[in-house]
Amino acid sequence: MEPFKNLIGPATVANAGHHLRRAWPTFDRKRFEAQAATGLEQLEFKARAMQLADALEATLPDDFNAACELLEASLAPPLAMDAQGEPLKLGEARDEHGIGGWALWAVGEFVARRGVADEAAARRGLACLHAVTQRFTAEFAIRPLIQRHPALAFDTLGQWVNDPSAHVRRLVSEGSRPRLPWGLRLQALVLDPAPTLPLLRALQDDPSSYVRRSVANHLNDIAKDHPDLVAGWVRDHLIDAPDARNALLRHASRGLIKAGHAPTLAAWGLGSGLQGEATLALTAKRAAVGGEIGLRVQLRSSARQPQSLVVDYAVHHVRANGSASPKVFKGWKLTLAPGEERALEKRHSLKPVTTRTLYPGTHLIDLRVNGVALAEAAFELKP
Repeated sequence: MEPFKNLIGPATVANAGHHLRRAWPTFDRKRFEAQAATGLEQLEFKARAMQLADALEATLPDDFNAACELLEASLAPPLAMDAQGEPLKLGEARDEHGIGGWALWAVGEFVARRGVADEAAARRGLACLHAVTQRFTAEFAIRPLIQRHPALAFDTLGQWVNDPSAHVRRLVSEGSRPRLPWGLRLQALVLDPAPTLPLLRALQDDPSSYVRRSVANHLNDIAKDHPDLVAGWVRDHLIDAPDARNALLRHASRGLIKAGHAPTLAAWGLGSGLQGEATLALTAKRAAVGGEIGLRVQLRSSARQPQSLVVDYAVHHVRANGSASPKVFKGWKLTLAPGEERALEKRHSLKPVTTRTLYPGTHLIDLRVNGVALAEAAFELKP
């Protein structure tokens, strides 16, 4: 399989140089390509994008407005959208009609570096990112501008919620997420997400699934620091919610449901614990790293009414120092009829992942029904 980092390679540099020269006949293409491509194949993915941005800084006009005009003139056409409002070609490495794909990560980085200088630069930078995001994404590039010039940035984002481009409307939500993965953390919004709430309210019923998914992820970000706020949002906005908003709110509250957050469970009608019994058994007493272990769950209802249940489980992973840390995994969502007995089975993978190292030792698994731990079992993990 081709390494992911090769999405930014010599062909990317040559394509960018070609279109910059097309837009500006006196552009020093030779110098740009020499700086951008030197040692490129030895660099990892992000470092390649940053080197390309360095080359842009070295060769574009010193006047930021002129540089932005040149970049905008060199861009590929906006990405087309399908009937659901999803981009058709996001991430394409290059485009014969202009700069597109991953090269635009470097373009966004250039705009972010220059656009924080003062308010005039920020205003021009935001206008340029409005164009960039329609060809790729500007979710990383816009964050320094939000951090340094919040009043201007949020005034602009407030106008963009009505933009005809779904790419731009998505940027309103994705670019202002407090904890965007791999992006600059917007600590002011971690502490107080109030500036983004009117934006999310305006976008949660957007016709594009691409935009709505971003809103859900943004709310899930907020839930990590302000769970009661998001629980209240879900409760209030579930009233007469169309199917698309219902799905958005479910996705937005996924972390809180897994964590057993009582106000969120109550908002979804899952506030009551199981009326009945639950048991958990494992298919083995021992398992090895890289293998798997089976879970067998038995539920029995003693209620006179149907029960809506979310059944998850937490694996208490052993750490290097011998302590344990629980991680909740999705299980089942079901309705248990009055007096019903239900058997559930699941295989849990014990393969190492990049975000978690598995250490040998006794691992406890607890079964959680509507956020309440009702049963547990343990197994020994071997190397």
